[in-house]
Order: sequence, then C-alpha cells, then structure tokens
Amino acid sequence: MAAVATHSEPVLQRYLESLSLERGLADLTVEAYGRDLERLREELAERGTSLLDADAEALSAHLRRLRRSGLAARSIDRARVAIRGFYGHLVESGDRGSNPAINLSPPRLWRKLPRVLSEKEVEALLEAPDVDTPLGLRDRAMIELLYATGVRVSELVGLELPQARLDVGFMMVYGKGGKERIVPIGEQAEHWLGRYLGVARPQLARGRHQVIFVNARGGPLSRQGFWKNLRRHGASVGVRELSPHVLRHSFATHLLEHGADLRAVQMMLGHADISTTQIYTHIHEQRLRRLYDQHHPRS
Repeated sequence: MAAVATHSEPVLQRYLESLSLERGLADLTVEAYGRDLERLREELAERGTSLLDADAEALSAHLRRLRRSGLAARSIDRARVAIRGFYGHLVESGDRGSNPAINLSPPRLWRKLPRVLSEKEVEALLEAPDVDTPLGLRDRAMIELLYATGVRVSELVGLELPQARLDVGFMMVYGKGGKERIVPIGEQAEHWLGRYLGVARPQLARGRHQVIFVNARGGPLSRQGFWKNLRRHGASVGVRELSPHVLRHSFATHLLEHGADLRAVQMMLGHADISTTQIYTHIHEQRLRRLYDQHHPRS
C-alpha cells in the first residue's frame, strides 16, 4: 500500500491515514480526498481561518466557488464527501464539538440556472438588424417584442393581427393549453411593431392570412426561421449561444432586478405555478453574489 502524502496540518494527515489504514480506501481515492481538503485548507488560510475553525457558511462558500470555477459536479460532490467525512472524523476524535459540513447539499440538488444576457448585450442585439430593409425591420420588431413581453417563441410567431392592441399598449397571447393572457408591450416594442406593420408587412405579406410576422416569401415565419435569424444577428454583435428562450429568461430577470413583483412576472410569462418563476430570483441572487465576489475587497 502506497504511503499517504504528508499534509501541513496534523489533523488532516491523521484523517487521511485513517481512511487508508482503518477504512481500507483505495490509494487513489485517499489522494483525491487529500487534494480536495488541501485546496479547502489553502482557501481558508487565505481568508484568515483554519480547518479546525471553519464554520458551515465558509464550507458552503467554498463549494460555491468550486462550482463557479467550472469544476465538474462529480468532482464537487467528491470534495463535499471528503469535507463531511473529515469534519465527522474531527467530531469523533474530540477535535470539534459539531460537524459544520453535515448539511452541505450535493451538486445534483443545484438546479442549473438558465443563461441570461446583460442589458448591454440586449441593446447590442436590438441594434443588429438593418431596419432600412423590410426583413431587418421585421427582425427588429420581433426581437423588441420578445424582450419586451417574454413570450414563448411559438407565441411570438403565432401572433395574429387582432391580438396586437397597439392603441392600448397590450397584446393578447394564447399560451400552453390555449390559455389566454394579456401582456403589456412597452413603448419601444410598440413603436417598432407599429413601424413594421405600417411599412414592412404590406411589402412582404402574400395572401389573406392574419399572421403578423411573415417570411421573405410572404407566408408565416416559422419558429426555426426566427431562431436562425436571431442567432445570425447575435453572432454579428458577439452574442453567442443565443436562443429565443434566452431572451425570455433575460426579460424576467431584468424585470426582477428593476424591482418587479414576482407574481406580476409569473402572470406575464404565463407560468401556472410560481415555483417555475422563482428560478429567476435564483439567477438574480447568483448575479449579485458574482458581483460581490468580483468587487468587494473582503469577499
């Protein structure tokens, strides 16, 4: 059996030896646990504390930083197991009175948060289409409307003329299961939609259908067609991995960041359950935490 690597703190060295000698764990596993705990020790030392004195918040913050660094969920979970086992060992040996790692959550409980654009990225995207052309004006109106209302892409391309009530600044939307909801449009989206309807659509539309957004041949624009156009505009201004749903997420997150009520956001998105909408509060909290970590001198 290979010797356990020597670590700087005796309590850590004793724990790793117990894993090898008493529990019979494989050498590679013990080495991996040792690296995980040494990484924790170094981070705690940088923040002015030690392995023996760390509290639950310090350990949770460590796992959050591992996650933000891009470490795989499996590796984070291994670190969590090593940390819990280490502090359990300290309790058994009498070096600590309680285990601060007992409630650390495994990565599988951390729901992946959806991607959200910054307000600056949204502004660049809105400016991307060439509004001097009928198709560019159509795309500008669609992107403005998508960001202003947070509708689903299927709801956007399915809009018909009677649903747009520009005279009162609202839009009637038919969502999942045919459920109807009223969504405010906003001045900028209202302006660009009105301009498209007055200038571009008459040039593009063919036939008597009432679908608002049409393709170059005059028929209804498909979801795939809009997705392709959106990604092209995004790529032109350096916004990658763009989809209609990213703009929907951005709409909801930016509303909450500017003080909107969660229930109001739920109604505009057409969510049946507010727990679905609450994911955007987590995005907001994560963005605040990242901002804090980047700029606070004692983060």
